[in-house]
Amino acid sequence: MSSGIGANIRRERARLGWSQARLAREVCRAAGIAGEPVGRQEVSRWETGKRKPREWLPFLAAALGIAVEVLTTPETPAEPPLPTLADFLPAEDPLERLSVRTGGRIGMGQVVDMQQRVHGLRLADDVLAGGDLIRPALRELRKAVRIFREHSYSDATGRQLLVQIGELAQVAGWIASDAGQHAEAERIYRLGLSAAMQAEDRTLAGNLAGSLAYQLTNTGRELEGLDLALAALDGAGPDAPAKARALYLDRVAWAHTKVGGSENAQHAMRALGAASEALAEGSEDAEEPAYLYWVDAGELQVMESRVYTELRRPLRAVPLLRDVLGRYDATHTRELALYLSWLAVAYADANEPEEAAVTAERVISLSADVASERTAERVRVVLARLAEHADVPEVRAVLDSRK
Repeated sequence: MSSGIGANIRRERARLGWSQARLAREVCRAAGIAGEPVGRQEVSRWETGKRKPREWLPFLAAALGIAVEVLTTPETPAEPPLPTLADFLPAEDPLERLSVRTGGRIGMGQVVDMQQRVHGLRLADDVLAGGDLIRPALRELRKAVRIFREHSYSDATGRQLLVQIGELAQVAGWIASDAGQHAEAERIYRLGLSAAMQAEDRTLAGNLAGSLAYQLTNTGRELEGLDLALAALDGAGPDAPAKARALYLDRVAWAHTKVGGSENAQHAMRALGAASEALAEGSEDAEEPAYLYWVDAGELQVMESRVYTELRRPLRAVPLLRDVLGRYDATHTRELALYLSWLAVAYADANEPEEAAVTAERVISLSADVASERTAERVRVVLARLAEHADVPEVRAVLDSRK
């Protein structure tokens, strides 16, 4: 976290609702300098205290519309400030453009083509697992970054390129995480977050940050995941589309649940309620980003049931899961296996080991041909929970079949 001048710069930038890239441009404009000798990375270094602005200080103040003293006067907060999305950006800018463009000039036609490929990859992820899609996903992402860095284009086209890189990074990060490549997924998510913030697309930045928060929460980094989930919600702002806000609140609820404790359980319940309210407030006529097509009341119901299962409240979880699964698309094999795994655990917690065993068999069968680390991990969780009822014949049969 930053302090002193860095904290003041970040506070004033946030007051204006500017990204770090926007502030960098405004500083150059205030200094009357052509080009961009100050970039997003330099602003990040100022804000984190890794470097002092020195000769840029008067231009910083002018760009922000404040006196220099406002930046140089230390501010002692009542409590440590919450992290912002800027705290989770990669240390170096992976999207820094080459000084000499080796590619030709591109226009919106190429961006539209990229947009269609990104959405096609997103739809493929609905029916295929990470292990099947990781290679084409990474290939598309590398190609998109290369185009952005090596080609020339208008400002409008450049912004849309950044948006598509951000969307592609979210899909590719999700796929890498599903394939069990968590370090690669984190790198991809952070690259996408950088693209979204440079494009000043707060909703997309929230989606990327929320996706990374979800991975951190599920891989033993619960406190980091909670900080990032809260930063994603705050960064997207109160005017985010209804589905986006509902999704980010769901991620906050899950993060609180995984951190554990009665206080976090209460926070999780409140976040779930707020997610449902946010979704209900949305209008069918409202324009939503295409990547939120899958967020609906059923998905919120799944998260609610998962929270109840994690909190060992099976009597609430089981009816919700059975309702959702009764109308779920059977072609989405991975998600079906995942949701059934939660039902199996809830049955076991409800002291219904026979039902848990039957459901576990379905989970194992569906997971057998799915190249997903998520489903593999859930199978391990289900079997561990079934082992608590190993004296029940139906359960013993399932456990023996896995030896």
